Amino acid sequence: MSADIFESAIEVIVKGDAPEALEVAKKGLGEGVDPLELLNQGFIPGINKVGDLFGSGRLFLPELIMSATAMVGVTELLNESIPTNQGQAQGRLIIGTVEGDVHDIGKTIVVSLFKANGFEVKDLGRDVAVPKFIEEADKFDANIIGTSALLTTTMGGQKQLEEELKEAGLKDRFKTMVGGAPVTQRWAKRIGADAFAEDASEAVVQAKALLNIT
Repeated sequence: MSADIFESAIEVIVKGDAPEALEVAKKGLGEGVDPLELLNQGFIPGINKVGDLFGSGRLFLPELIMSATAMVGVTELLNESIPTNQGQAQGRLIIGTVEGDVHDIGKTIVVSLFKANGFEVKDLGRDVAVPKFIEEADKFDANIIGTSALLTTTMGGQKQLEEELKEAGLKDRFKTMVGGAPVTQRWAKRIGADAFAEDASEAVVQAKALLNIT
């Protein structure tokens, strides 16, 4: 039965049918399928297929946007079903997409994996201003601030965060992680970020390393 659900998940994301995608997710959860499995074996392969189709010219921007919208809704739903932690939390993380950037599919997937690995996560969403990151990290007593930038024009927000943390004397209090399609290890080093992650799995590995978690 799980295999059918995974196939359905791929299909609805490729179709870009947001209501049907939510129904597939709810059905999977109702059948007892692990929410992380639903993501990793169904919906993520679906959005990856969409990316491949778009890249090869077999799918166009309007369809891409519909699929992305469906993916965001599903990921948010499944995130709510992933246990935040078992016992003591591994760490506390603030995450968001920087100001001027409204892309957040990758970021919501990152949130899923962090929650599944025992982190307490506060997702600030998208288009988040630098002062908001710092304010919320303070209120949440976060260990790490994670920022995502999907456009080269918004990457400056990650640099601004590093500068404002230093000016406020908070650089030692909060570790910083950066990610997003145009972001590189070289960029992270240049702006003074503590870690860079290319994908969600690597983000968890890097976070554990920053907090000395084995």
